Amino acid sequence: MIKSALEKVVSEDLAAIWTILEGEEKRRIIDAFTLHTFRKNQIVYAEGENPDHLWVLLKGKVKIFKDGIGGRQQILRLIRPVQYFGYRAYFAREPYVSSASAFESSTLGSLPMSLVEELMHGNNKLAWFFIHELSRNLGGSDTKIVNLTQKHIRGRLAEALIVLKDNYGYEDDDSTLRIYMSREDLANLSNMTTSNAIRTLSGFVAEKIITVDGRRIRILNEQMLRKISKFG
Repeated sequence: MIKSALEKVVSEDLAAIWTILEGEEKRRIIDAFTLHTFRKNQIVYAEGENPDHLWVLLKGKVKIFKDGIGGRQQILRLIRPVQYFGYRAYFAREPYVSSASAFESSTLGSLPMSLVEELMHGNNKLAWFFIHELSRNLGGSDTKIVNLTQKHIRGRLAEALIVLKDNYGYEDDDSTLRIYMSREDLANLSNMTTSNAIRTLSGFVAEKIITVDGRRIRILNEQMLRKISKFG
């Protein structure tokens, strides 16, 4: 019964790779797949640790981040269901260069990377799946670097809000972001100080682009926010 329930979770939530696996490969995935629950802010893996698992977010929210000078944190990427992460360092044969933690109570699945690598040797479609994922992530990282270094503060914060909307969507009111971030986290995502993030948010409120209630942000004019994000 437990195995049957786990198989249902794996086949539905890992659909992206499930359809390219053969029968014996699927059995091995099910046998090795492990479910984990993480509390809010709990570390999934830390910079400097040796990578040994492929992670997939099933429910909740996860951030990939790196600690910088003076303990300031830079959020590199936001993970949404169902996305895979934590495998690049294994392929590079190096320790993690960033950390991952849960933004909220989250459910994750893991597979030993040794198994994933073994399956890739016998299944070219699986290998191409991860090549595609790595290529997309690299392209996104390149774009993010340019945006963080060339856009003005307003453009960077507008882009961060759009990223949150595109990743996690709206609540039932079709305007409130389905993620509640602290001002510090917004600043870390936008590469600015917390005080600048607060001032810029206040500016957007004054322009009636958003409303703010604690950590709840409601977007009133998404078109204008995307325009600010695009032109920086």
